[in-house]
Amino acid sequence: MTEPSSPKTLRVASSHPLGAVTAEEAFLLEKLNLGQLPKHLAVIMDGNGRWAQRRHLPRVAGHRAGVESARTIIDTCARLHIPALTLYAFSMENWRRPKAEIDFLMRLLRQYLRKELPVLHRNNIRLQIIGRIEQLPEEVQEDVAKGVTLTAQNSGTILTVALNYGGRAELVDAFNAILDRFRKKAVNGNGGATSFRVDEETIAENLYTAGLPDPDLLIRTSGEMRISNFLLWQIAYAEIYVTETLWPDFRRAELYAALADYQKRERRYGGLAAERPEVPALQPE
Repeated sequence: MTEPSSPKTLRVASSHPLGAVTAEEAFLLEKLNLGQLPKHLAVIMDGNGRWAQRRHLPRVAGHRAGVESARTIIDTCARLHIPALTLYAFSMENWRRPKAEIDFLMRLLRQYLRKELPVLHRNNIRLQIIGRIEQLPEEVQEDVAKGVTLTAQNSGTILTVALNYGGRAELVDAFNAILDRFRKKAVNGNGGATSFRVDEETIAENLYTAGLPDPDLLIRTSGEMRISNFLLWQIAYAEIYVTETLWPDFRRAELYAALADYQKRERRYGGLAAERPEVPALQPE
């Protein structure tokens, strides 16, 4: 006699505002307050290589599987009306990988853009890219530019993809942009140049992410306890959620679990917890 599946693993196609959901997803969604989701979710997508290795597959198989997870998470965040989602796709340090793997990643990126751009556009998602894009292959730059232009007027979730990105490089570029403004004022004889000062707002305005809220939640897959030079300035007060799940296995249920954990946290920004009214002790009759 076959034992019934547990409610947590039973797959069903139930009706839900987010589309068909499994029993596990429905269980996790019940825990979420959809009115208190992060305004900006950032994700370090890690573990593609290990996912492939555990299955005795080439690393490129892990990258292909990782694309499916990215597609699912992007779609789900759009359905949840999360205003901003930033994915760490390719770091400046990734150039140290074998040339064959880098070439594959660039081809995979181009394939993704060509296939998914119509879907992103139809779903009102706005694409933007951060990083030193000018150092990417020319054909990649062209495909990226087309995607950014096509979706520029969309008003839904802002999908930011970090390509050839490094947090320290971003700060260097921001400081150089600020210095350029200062030099321009000085050359033009603007008297305000002598009183030119830099504050946090000035730096934020010159970051790649200018105009976006800072991330409320940073998710890292694969269990690594580091931030890998990602959004160093912006995540100063982000909640960090690390999961052992490898990126190709990170799907909607894992996202809902991360969001539920986020909603349990008390965000104090360096201050004290909100005071709770003191409950008077019961007096003996």
